[in-house]
Amino acid sequence: MTNSDDDLLFLDDQDGRGDKPTGAPSPRWKMMIVDDEPEVHSITKLVLADFAYKGRPAQFLSAYSAAEAKEILAREEDIAIILLDVVMETDDAGLKLVHHIREELKNRHVRIILRTGQPGQAPERAVILDYDINDYKAKTQLTAQQLFTTTVAALRSYEDIMAIETNRRGLEKIIEASSSLFKARSMKLFAAGVLTQLSAILGVGPDAILCVQRGPVMGGTTDGIYVLAGSGRFESLINEPATEHIDRDVLGSVLKCMEHRRNFYEPDHCTLYIRTPNLRENVVYLRSDRPLSELDRQLIEVFCGKISVGFDNLYMYEQLRKAQEGTLVLLADVAEGRDASRAEPTLRIAGIAERIARRLQAEGRHPDIIDEAFIELIGLACIMHDVGNAHVDPAILGKAGALDATERAAMQAHAGAGGELLERVSRLTECRTHLHLGAEIARHHHEAWDGSGYPAGLAGEAIPLPARIAAVADAYDAMTSARPHRPAMEHAAALAEIRRLAGVRYDPVVVDALVAVADEVAAF
Repeated sequence: MTNSDDDLLFLDDQDGRGDKPTGAPSPRWKMMIVDDEPEVHSITKLVLADFAYKGRPAQFLSAYSAAEAKEILAREEDIAIILLDVVMETDDAGLKLVHHIREELKNRHVRIILRTGQPGQAPERAVILDYDINDYKAKTQLTAQQLFTTTVAALRSYEDIMAIETNRRGLEKIIEASSSLFKARSMKLFAAGVLTQLSAILGVGPDAILCVQRGPVMGGTTDGIYVLAGSGRFESLINEPATEHIDRDVLGSVLKCMEHRRNFYEPDHCTLYIRTPNLRENVVYLRSDRPLSELDRQLIEVFCGKISVGFDNLYMYEQLRKAQEGTLVLLADVAEGRDASRAEPTLRIAGIAERIARRLQAEGRHPDIIDEAFIELIGLACIMHDVGNAHVDPAILGKAGALDATERAAMQAHAGAGGELLERVSRLTECRTHLHLGAEIARHHHEAWDGSGYPAGLAGEAIPLPARIAAVADAYDAMTSARPHRPAMEHAAALAEIRRLAGVRYDPVVVDALVAVADEVAAF
């Protein structure tokens, strides 16, 4: 190979070398030489010493046997080319290594160039047909110029294959991301998920921010731009005005993107314009330590197109939920004879129940029951816990003194009446909703852990879990709220009383969950 007149031609060829990279070093093309002759390694490295393709030089890895090559392959995942000898520790060691790479490692990307000094032992036609190799050369044929040409052709092929593979993986991530994002039930979680998934798809980050327009943005004004989600150094800025908390350069990029209504790609960052079908405008600022490729940009366009509708759907979902909450609060207050102009007491019970349920989930309790859907529904269900009071004489509900036996029986009848009412309404839906949970809560939230409650005298875990959670939330709310016959208890005193009754009236595990979130509950 070194005696050919072509040897010096390669070193002068400019087509494959490209310009010398400037700034940060470019990643190198990894090329592994597998041959039991040390001089083959030396000559190959010498001939390709100045090689560069698309500004990226070569990095050589040497293996002097098939066994050593396997070790290198086990730790190096991005080898582009293997220059492989056939005869090494055995006559077919190279061919067996090909089988190992393709069939055992499932590596279809690396380009394998078979080089042999004994073509008769591995006939070209048979090897090409029987083994997944990309080129076959006798060592006597592989001049410097031919080695250069073969290497460039292999790298072009490898680059195309990796682009296709990257695109495939990117699209898979987009599909997975879209599926997981559309399960989110809050704008905060959805927006944070968008940033996380974008960073994962592009392999950049973590500094990213998602801004939403809540007012006009014209002529450079910044009024109306708020931070919807942030990661990295922007993580603490959620719901803050962008003008007061974002760096001037970052804010300028966000404004530029929003005013021009298109994506901008800069060497160290990109800004992505996301316009929803209902004309709500969002901008993502994503910090990057590298310029984004054309493939990266294509993946971004696909992803942003898929998730834009998610913003609208989630916004409408949140508005519907608020409307639903308001309707339930109104009906509950009317049923219980309360002042319907104040929703806070009823929503307070809902908030306490949600936090208890989330704490139980975090502790791994009742995994077959408590999931995100359960947590989402438990609050709405608790709003209607005393809807059966509509069947109770208002004079009894407002009585300041102790109830007599008849009054107490009338009062206790509200549990069964509320459960029956909500059960009847829940039959209008096919899936499990807040109405189903509400029926269980309304009927059984006065049951006691020791079996002394009403209306059915259920004990322990025979009491439905939603009712056990609602019982603790209702007890805390009742104790810390003023009543006609007593003043409100202090937070600490209410907790102490509920803990005293754990295992008697209340589920001890649910009580422990309330204590664990006591600081959050006290803030209501």
